[in-house]
Amino acid sequence: MTSVIFMGTPEFSAPILSSLIEKGYDVLAVVTQPDRRVGRKHVLTASPVKQVAVEHGIEVLQPQKISGSDEMARAIELAPDLIVTAAFGQFLPTKLLKAAKVAAVNVHASLLPKYRGGAPVHYAIMNGDKETGVSIMFMEKKMDAGDVLAQKALPITDQDDVGSMFKKLSVLGRDLLLETLPKLLAGEITPVPQDEEQVTFSPTIKSDEERIDLGLSARLIDCKVRALRPAPIAHIYLNGVRTKLWQVTVLDETTDLKPGDLVSHDKHHLAIATGEHGVLSLDEIQPAGKPKLSITDWVNGTSDALTIGEQVAE
Repeated sequence: MTSVIFMGTPEFSAPILSSLIEKGYDVLAVVTQPDRRVGRKHVLTASPVKQVAVEHGIEVLQPQKISGSDEMARAIELAPDLIVTAAFGQFLPTKLLKAAKVAAVNVHASLLPKYRGGAPVHYAIMNGDKETGVSIMFMEKKMDAGDVLAQKALPITDQDDVGSMFKKLSVLGRDLLLETLPKLLAGEITPVPQDEEQVTFSPTIKSDEERIDLGLSARLIDCKVRALRPAPIAHIYLNGVRTKLWQVTVLDETTDLKPGDLVSHDKHHLAIATGEHGVLSLDEIQPAGKPKLSITDWVNGTSDALTIGEQVAE
């Protein structure tokens, strides 16, 4: 039986761990991020990966930082055949990677060498890509730079957001990993080095990037809204109030009004101008301190005058 140490944290990783257990791999331990306080009540919550491990009676290691930790020493002591990571969220020291008797491999949610880094799905949607995918790769100390063992692509639809794509990519990564590991163990795979000239990066989204630039085209604004949903959520200032954008629609019309100006509205509709003469309908929003609202509820509840051609958003 092939022994494994699995390292991962979010919902994306949990089905991958479950599949290894179900297929009979001997998961010696799971390494995941420490429990975090979640929600308005700040309830201390285990990661999805930890929850799977606990259900199956698997040892759980939760270092704040893996490098030099007691948890790393324990993982090395276990001497697994494989280390498998999927969205673990920390660099792994070379000493730990070398503890795997056969290999340390990673399930990465992009078509490497595109989108190395911590937010590959966000950037694929934000940039308007028509597809993304999963890469199974050897791990090395340099971020997401190892040779690729297998890849599979997946279309991005105009309705997809980060939440839907993570679910799809988790299933794709699970299945591709299960196809790849037996071939790796049998020596039937020729690893493919990444083309360094084609490398792009996807660093973690910063808070100042959550604000929408209304000078972008309507299509790219829609892409960014979906790229930041369900978290951390894009925002604008609507009538001077910081307002999250949950759902928008690119309208098939043009305008000569300035970005942020009101193009049209009624009791059930509000559209603003964007860059490149585009028009964007705001469908579901969340003003600061309020719950999510349909645009109908917001329009009917606002006391501010709405005048065509005047700036309402920035």
